[in-house]
Amino acid sequence: MSILNMDGRKYLTWKFYSRKILCFLRQQDIMEKLKEFLRTPPEHQKLIEGVVLVDQYCNPLADTSLENVLLQLNCITEEVKKVLRLKHSSHPSITAERDEVSIDDLGQQQHVLDAMNCVLYKQLKFKGNEDDYYNPMNSYICQVLAQKKGIPITLCVIYSTIGKNLGLRLEPVSFPSHFLLRWCQKPDRSADILDYVYIDAFDNGKSCTAKECEYLIGQKVASKFYSSVTTKDVLFRMVTNLFHLGKREGSDQSYQLLRNALDLYLTLAPDDVQYLMLQARLYFHLGINPEKVLDILQHIQAVDPSQHGVVGHLVQLTLEQIARKNQTTEVAVKRHTDEKHRKIEFSVGLIMKHKRYGYNCVIYGWDPKCMMGLDWMRTMGVHNLPHGPDQPFYNVLVQDGSCRYAAQENLICNASPLEISHEEVGRYFSEFSGTHYIANEELQIQYPDDMVLTSQLVEKVYGHS
Repeated sequence: MSILNMDGRKYLTWKFYSRKILCFLRQQDIMEKLKEFLRTPPEHQKLIEGVVLVDQYCNPLADTSLENVLLQLNCITEEVKKVLRLKHSSHPSITAERDEVSIDDLGQQQHVLDAMNCVLYKQLKFKGNEDDYYNPMNSYICQVLAQKKGIPITLCVIYSTIGKNLGLRLEPVSFPSHFLLRWCQKPDRSADILDYVYIDAFDNGKSCTAKECEYLIGQKVASKFYSSVTTKDVLFRMVTNLFHLGKREGSDQSYQLLRNALDLYLTLAPDDVQYLMLQARLYFHLGINPEKVLDILQHIQAVDPSQHGVVGHLVQLTLEQIARKNQTTEVAVKRHTDEKHRKIEFSVGLIMKHKRYGYNCVIYGWDPKCMMGLDWMRTMGVHNLPHGPDQPFYNVLVQDGSCRYAAQENLICNASPLEISHEEVGRYFSEFSGTHYIANEELQIQYPDDMVLTSQLVEKVYGHS
């Protein structure tokens, strides 16, 4: 923590690895808390606690606490009470302590629902995030409370928690493609789905009949999908959502989301062979922690011996990966003085702008020509460039958090150099000077000429080094 609080533009590599360590330690701690939570008898599990743990695990460096979330929900509850007091001054929810109130009268329950809808959707402007539905932030309760936008499942968690504070029993319903809550119209907790009103927290708390719910997704639904689900089931649905979001694209951020989602899913279902295999393949694909891959594969074999063939093949590939990892390999040194590098105009650490797409970035590597495969070049239209693939290409960290591979003809020195807020900056650079980044020891070994060349170009372009 003391390293992370050092001068903002210096010690970037120290900070990069400090963040990695802190992230690992916090996730270990949160995972233990989640396991402890799951050992609690289901009837004593509070949904909001589990949802906060999911948020904390996926955002281990964020200042997220259960106490703060509960404080915000309690403040919303108090606002609902104010509305109730104006319209129904003797309502039992107004004076009762949280967790001690239970309302049986349907009319009084409806009053609570009306007041909740008024506060949440009219006063506080909570809404379903239709414009950016697939943003992972919609699945994190702290972000939903801060932005007042979310997806059905997170909005349902907020809605049902406030309802519970006011004595209203709302049960979670894992409806296909659209999470809902249900409210029983009979005092004896009926088993008939027609005795329930279904609440869509994504659509301003709209009440629907069982039949109307089918219109939400445009298809007929079996009666089992109208049943209430457990806290663990809700967490499964939430984590599965995150898993599918992680699969949507192949970026560094999506791989991290995929890893987090798989970790959480396998904490909920440790012996799920399908997800264990996905986890093993992901780790293998990323080339990280091959010893962990072997542990996962060994567990799969113990759980399901019929997987022996598939597991055996991946074990062999992983052992080969470990052998390659243990071999001492020399870093490929790239010098501007080499004849094959004579076309290289830029150097690592320079702040650039892409001529075509306008993004800001910093160079952290280069090749004398495009080194990507034909499929990638075809997809990116490399052969349509005036100089095609036979020109220098640069590895760049982009301001939006992505890593890209850009042609030299598309890059220009940024007229107004700025810091690049990319989480990988510290992997390659030790400091931001105000005009360029200074390569760390590892990058200097790989590009020994670039430090001097970067300083020279900076002095030429900006008038100072």
